[in-house]
Amino acid sequence: MAYQIGDYQFDVKEFFPKRIMERITEIRVHRKEIIEAEAQARVRRSSLTTDGRLTILACDHPARMVTRAGDDPVKMGNRQEYLGRILRVITDPEFDGVMGTTDILEDLFIVNYLVKEGGGRSFLDNKVMIGCLNRGGLAGTSFEMDDSMTSFTPESVHKMRLDGAKMMFRLDVNNPDSGKTIKYCADVVTQLNRYNIPAFIEALAVERTDGGYKTRKTVADQIKVNGVATALGDSSRGIWLKIPYVEGFEEVALSTTCPILMLGGESRGDPTPTIREFVSGMKIGGSVRGALVGRNVHFPGRDDPCAVAGAIHNVVHRNFDVEQAMDYLMDKRGKEMDRLTRYIK
Repeated sequence: MAYQIGDYQFDVKEFFPKRIMERITEIRVHRKEIIEAEAQARVRRSSLTTDGRLTILACDHPARMVTRAGDDPVKMGNRQEYLGRILRVITDPEFDGVMGTTDILEDLFIVNYLVKEGGGRSFLDNKVMIGCLNRGGLAGTSFEMDDSMTSFTPESVHKMRLDGAKMMFRLDVNNPDSGKTIKYCADVVTQLNRYNIPAFIEALAVERTDGGYKTRKTVADQIKVNGVATALGDSSRGIWLKIPYVEGFEEVALSTTCPILMLGGESRGDPTPTIREFVSGMKIGGSVRGALVGRNVHFPGRDDPCAVAGAIHNVVHRNFDVEQAMDYLMDKRGKEMDRLTRYIK
């Protein structure tokens, strides 16, 4: 079936009305201890994966001043739009988990509390929750390649009982600040290993252009940066790579025995190309173990983020082909729009 949007338009305000935003702020002002209590009460998986594969939603963009979605330069900076779309995906029982900065994950803990207070079940139980560590390399700044650790720490990831930690390692061979980021990431991997916390490393080769830093999506560049990333720290035993799909991905997959999650990249307004890439990537097998997706799931044009995420989840876990994934997407959109409002009044 060909992908069709028709008259469908996902309305985040229907799923996540402003009154829930206001409830979150009230708890932050008067009952902030709920955040840690929810983190301690959450039921964790006995192992990171159930079948050796993962689908994770990336939710760390605004913390690095990345707020553009489509033609709107600040749409991801609207917290109702951004958090509502995150919740739309993560409240689906199928999708594996979420990666985010402190503010995002703590908002999720608060909403989880509100759902339970209203008689619902925890939607964070048995989800994979990954804390983002380095967001100091703000987009468009003179120090963008000096990507210091400014969010979660290994200690706070451990204290909050999260399931992993994510860091970005971007290599610009012409910028000495990339050398600083290498050291930051190596030190953090070593610290995470002391707690036996998996390290998810987004490893990218980049270059500066007139429009800012762009990823060099070639087989040779990705193979080289993978070799650096998987040797960071005192042991590679907990390292997962998050890398872009490129033409010739079979060769990239042969560059490491560490598990690989494919990243989605910028919002395209149509999920079909991303799904097609993930179908091709998962067919490779071996080290390719899933997807860590972001903007093109949060903001898939007019479509439902939950439907797009579910289609990708089934590509990863059930080996759906493109047609099966798109059929699933069109059938899933708009279902259970009251997952929050039925419990949070």
